[in-house]
Amino acid sequence: MSRDRFLTTNAFWTLGLSLIAILLVAQFSGIPQRANLWLYDSLITSVPAPLSDDVAVIAIDEYSLDQLGQWPWPRSTHAELIRRLDEAGVKTIVFDVLFPEPSDDDRELAMAMRDHGQVVLPVHLSVPSTDQPMTEQLPAPPLRQAAAGFGHAHVELDSDGLARGMYLFNGLATRLWPSLAKAAADPDTPPVQDVVEGAPAAYVNVRRDYVAVPLAGRPGTLPTVSYAQALQSAASLNQLAGKTVFIGATAVGFGDILPTPFSSLAWPMSGVEFHANAYSALVSERLIKPAAPGLSLLLTALVLLLIADALPRLRPNETLVLCSGVLGLLLALFTTLLLAYRVWLPVTLPLLIPIAAYPLWSAHRLAMTNRFLNRQLDELGKGQQLTLPDPVERQPAQLLDHLIALFKPTGWYLSVDGAPIHQQNLDADQRPKLTAPGLWAHRDNQSWIQLKRGERVFELGLAFPSTLSRDANQRYLRRLVLDPYQKPDQRDGPREHVSARIERVRQATERLNQMQLFIRKSFEHMPDGIIVTDELGVIQFANGHIEEWFGEPRPSLAGTPLTRLLQGHDPRDNPPWQETVSETLTLNQSRTVDLRIRDMDFLIHFAPFKLSDGPPNSIIANISNISELRAQQRQHREAIDFISHDVRSPLVSQLALIEQLKRNPSDIEPEQLEQLGRLARRSYQLAEEFVQLARAEQLTETRFYDCELLAIVENARDSVVEQAVEKNIQLMLQGSEDLWLQGNAELLERAIINLLTNAVQYSDNGSTVTIQVFQAGHEACLTVSDEGSGIAPEEIPFLFDRYRRQRSSELSGNRGAGLGLSFVNVVVQKHRGDISVNSVLGEGSSFTIKLPIADPLP
Repeated sequence: MSRDRFLTTNAFWTLGLSLIAILLVAQFSGIPQRANLWLYDSLITSVPAPLSDDVAVIAIDEYSLDQLGQWPWPRSTHAELIRRLDEAGVKTIVFDVLFPEPSDDDRELAMAMRDHGQVVLPVHLSVPSTDQPMTEQLPAPPLRQAAAGFGHAHVELDSDGLARGMYLFNGLATRLWPSLAKAAADPDTPPVQDVVEGAPAAYVNVRRDYVAVPLAGRPGTLPTVSYAQALQSAASLNQLAGKTVFIGATAVGFGDILPTPFSSLAWPMSGVEFHANAYSALVSERLIKPAAPGLSLLLTALVLLLIADALPRLRPNETLVLCSGVLGLLLALFTTLLLAYRVWLPVTLPLLIPIAAYPLWSAHRLAMTNRFLNRQLDELGKGQQLTLPDPVERQPAQLLDHLIALFKPTGWYLSVDGAPIHQQNLDADQRPKLTAPGLWAHRDNQSWIQLKRGERVFELGLAFPSTLSRDANQRYLRRLVLDPYQKPDQRDGPREHVSARIERVRQATERLNQMQLFIRKSFEHMPDGIIVTDELGVIQFANGHIEEWFGEPRPSLAGTPLTRLLQGHDPRDNPPWQETVSETLTLNQSRTVDLRIRDMDFLIHFAPFKLSDGPPNSIIANISNISELRAQQRQHREAIDFISHDVRSPLVSQLALIEQLKRNPSDIEPEQLEQLGRLARRSYQLAEEFVQLARAEQLTETRFYDCELLAIVENARDSVVEQAVEKNIQLMLQGSEDLWLQGNAELLERAIINLLTNAVQYSDNGSTVTIQVFQAGHEACLTVSDEGSGIAPEEIPFLFDRYRRQRSSELSGNRGAGLGLSFVNVVVQKHRGDISVNSVLGEGSSFTIKLPIADPLP
């Protein structure tokens, strides 16, 4: 048996047995019986039974007692009423009045009864005294012989004291009398004889065929005529023709008082009205029969099996739907049977099952969830934390060890409460005044800080070498928060008093959020692009580099097949991307492939991995931007070509000339020495340009410092004045404002010298080179303009490429290595600046450099 099947079976028995126990307790408490009666009353009073047209009541009310005198009245009065009813055309007369003792007027009453022919008298079962058995109280013999039929007048009271129904047959063991309603509907109905064989009639009260009576409404709903009015006015009897008339007491304190579902004890119904309602329901075939006793138990068992089997298989929202549906179906079944088929089926026990099952199973599910959460919380508490440790929680000795490993200082010092514990090449006498804990104090190449851990005070000092990285190290230390008293208060506001379990869930959620944040930020800040797919090669995650390099918005990447993304940006057929991706998944093998996107070179590494414990693989693709590496490889090849040709050529010429001079040392011409010097200077120039370019490429901002642009330009101008004077070229400097930069003045000066040298070299004799220094917004600008031959438009896009020479320069004999302007471009880019050129053939060229001005408040 599988684990899921075992859990489902176990839940079935757990829920089923729990519901059975609840049903047994409820049954013994009587709650289902009371609920069943309430459900019946609610429906019956909401839909009152229609009243039959052939029923009416003659009431012995307060008016009749006032008019006719105290009860009992002479039986001649009843005889007179029968004669008047007979004259009015009444079909059947039913007395709910007992006539057990003989009277002088019995002959007259009996004669009136015979004349009418359809008079029904009541039979009453009672116990004369506590020491006597139950007996039948029949009318006096003359009346008994004259009556058309007899019916018992007993109405059954339920456990709550309300009258809802009666037994159609009731009597002693040897003879059962029909009810008054049944006798009225069929006066010829004989009593049932020999009900219980061998049982003494005096001791056995037998009842059979219980029916519930759907009432037409509150007392007074039936057509009613006062007894006295019926005797006084014949007109009041006109409406009774062809009807069955029930005669009985309705006066307060006189006759039967029956609480009913319509009014309970607040407005009880008289017995005669109840019998009249029973007759109306009987002739209308609306009497309600109770369902077979076993039917309710069978329905209860079916609902119990359904709920116990279905609930463990359903989700919580589906559980509520099922329980609500079962409740609705049971109520619909009860209503349909009661109103349409006149069958009273108790459904409170089946109703109790979904009512109890939903909270019971919800509680069971919640308990299982709590146990599961507790286990998971325990596992989370044992798991490795991926959050970065806070530096303020580290001990000063550990901090010192980490700082030494990070910066490699030349000296350090650590003391606790004034006593040194770690010291090398640094003394306490050298420390500056420390104003507050957690604040670094820097003096020259030393950095000091005071730390508090509890009641103990630590002093930590570092000595850095006097290099360009010293200032950067000290700025970094200033940003570090190493003392808890300097850390911002991140405590939440007042939190509610929650249970320990909720607090554990909150802490676990925080840990999970921190772990997700750690992983997400780690992926986002990785130098490579990361793509994660599912087992079908569909992208599920991509970090920011992928969005930037592919130019695709990140929401559109999720759900895109990886092969479609790659094929759309770098189409290839041999091998196709589909083959590479599918083999990574199917063969469970890594692949590494070149990729080119938007003129950038990448290396993509496909690695299979499993997102879950299942067998299918997924892919994590690591995309590395190797454009710079490829550019360096191209530069390396170009440098080799440059060394093998441009540098090697003058050296070979020098060696050849030296060999020639060695053969004739006595015959050395000045022209030969001049040629040798020219070749040597060219070799030196080529080597110098190559070295300067290498230095520029290695420049970083850690080697920047404050420098002033106008002073740099003036120094560069002074360096090329001699070359300008040789060609009678005037160098005109325009600008007097000091513009401060963060940069490397040496390399900036060299770059400007290159621009000025080119301007002088390619300008005609007697022309002017203009140098402008000015500020534009937050940028310091330099423009060098000449009046030379200009640059061809087709050569401008390649002007700053390495080893690129202008065709006009080669033709004019001004041969160079093609590194001068490339050096200028690299220096400007390292300073986060921009360089542009504007040239017109035959008129000259203008080079403009824009550099960011230093922030006056760093």
